[in-house]
Amino acid sequence: MRRLLGAAALALALPLAVPPTATTAASAHGHAGPHRLAWHEHDTPSTESLRGLDAVDARTAWVAGDDGGVWRTTDGGRSWRDASPTTSQPLAYRDVEAFSRRRAAVLAIGEGDASRILLTHDGGRTWRTTFVNDDPAAFYDCMDFFAGGRRGLAMSDPVDGRFRILATHDGGRSWRVLPSSGMPRADGEFGFAASGTCLETAGHRDAWVGSGGDAARIYHSRDGGRTWRATTSPIPAAPAGGVFSLAFRDRHHGVAVGGDFTKEDVGVDASARTRDGIRWVGGGDLGGYRSGADWARLSRWGRHVWHAGRLVLAVGPSGSDVSRTQGRTWRTFSDTGFHAVVCVRQHTCWASGTEGRVATLRTP
Repeated sequence: MRRLLGAAALALALPLAVPPTATTAASAHGHAGPHRLAWHEHDTPSTESLRGLDAVDARTAWVAGDDGGVWRTTDGGRSWRDASPTTSQPLAYRDVEAFSRRRAAVLAIGEGDASRILLTHDGGRTWRTTFVNDDPAAFYDCMDFFAGGRRGLAMSDPVDGRFRILATHDGGRSWRVLPSSGMPRADGEFGFAASGTCLETAGHRDAWVGSGGDAARIYHSRDGGRTWRATTSPIPAAPAGGVFSLAFRDRHHGVAVGGDFTKEDVGVDASARTRDGIRWVGGGDLGGYRSGADWARLSRWGRHVWHAGRLVLAVGPSGSDVSRTQGRTWRTFSDTGFHAVVCVRQHTCWASGTEGRVATLRTP
């Protein structure tokens, strides 16, 4: 059952609520709200389901697909370069971590050696495989890097009853499996490879993992992934539901979104929030099941450091929601479906979804 939910079910291209050409129209005439948030779609050469997404800034973004494709834009989405790795068979990429316009890592999911990590330093012209899973019981779902980009983690569904954590200390050039003794047991739990954000980091040492299945919990590590503490999530557990995505403004303020992906229009109790990174309370209801979330980086400037604001976005196959209250309440502003969302400092959020869909949104 874990394999069905952690792999095959999420490999399905979830249907979207409106056709791709209706992205802006649905936003403007649907639930745009007083600030008229609206997605603006970009033409891409891809027809794949794009669950891997990361952006460097308002001009440079990377997307990765279910059928081995990787694309990169450096002009704000006007044009895209095919940066797909050459492999003997197509891999299912569910996460991409972009460090610059030239350097990025992608995570492929699947049983056994289908789970692997590849790294490029030349904008996708060449790739090097830096990790290949050799344990048939492991199935990797997502990865993230700490501040600075040298240290990072990847997460596998439980092996022998505990989530498995993979770590790098050299920017993804090499990886090693961390001891499982610091991870609580997770019988009947699994992660969701829905948007590459079931594992999130903040700062240099804090990391979180979200789960679903027999229990929906959020795991927190304060020491770079060596030891973890599990907390029951306010988002209910379900055979196909739980915590799908985590997003943090800093090491204290975070949101979690999810639900049940077999009930994509049901968003009751599908969000949670924390103000200390440890204790979680229920957030507002969402417009449906949501697979991705991120904090928008607003335009407040102080002491030469960008500060994240209170705006949070959540996306899923049935639409997009916004919270202006740090996750306490939400409002649906678009009926267009996406799998993943990421926001950058230049007031811009990127989103990706099925059939090669990519869009941007300018935040206030």
